Amino acid sequence: MEKVTIMVNNTTNVSAYSGQPPSEAGSKRIHIEGGPLYAVTDVLALLDAGDEQTVLWTRKCVADVQQLAYDISDVRALLKQALTGGQYLKSEWCVQKPTGPWAACDSYRLQRIEWIEHAHKEMHIEYYVKFAIGKTGKLLLLVSCHIS
Repeated sequence: MEKVTIMVNNTTNVSAYSGQPPSEAGSKRIHIEGGPLYAVTDVLALLDAGDEQTVLWTRKCVADVQQLAYDISDVRALLKQALTGGQYLKSEWCVQKPTGPWAACDSYRLQRIEWIEHAHKEMHIEYYVKFAIGKTGKLLLLVSCHIS
């Protein structure tokens, strides 16, 4: 008897962006023109609403944040700084798992000087963050948060 594996692609868009997500996940990034998709004021309002409104949406993001030894308030502070002092990079579709769901995300880069204990000096550190506002407008879905 042959074993058959059926993969169902969930093309549900869980973000506030109204576009249609890709029909399947692949290895290529799927960029969205005309970004940023989310107004900085809307994202800042969600960040100011408290820890409960920011969700680490992917397993990789959870691992990234653990690697940085950040808690959710640190992540919110980093996002605020990226939005107000960083640089918008691009918008793209992101998938939570190979089978979906999808979120349309904005990504930002933040460069800042930090004291690095092991090096015994200040160094330039570059962070990369990627996020979406959830469909209801009440959650910020964080997809990436790591050092570049």
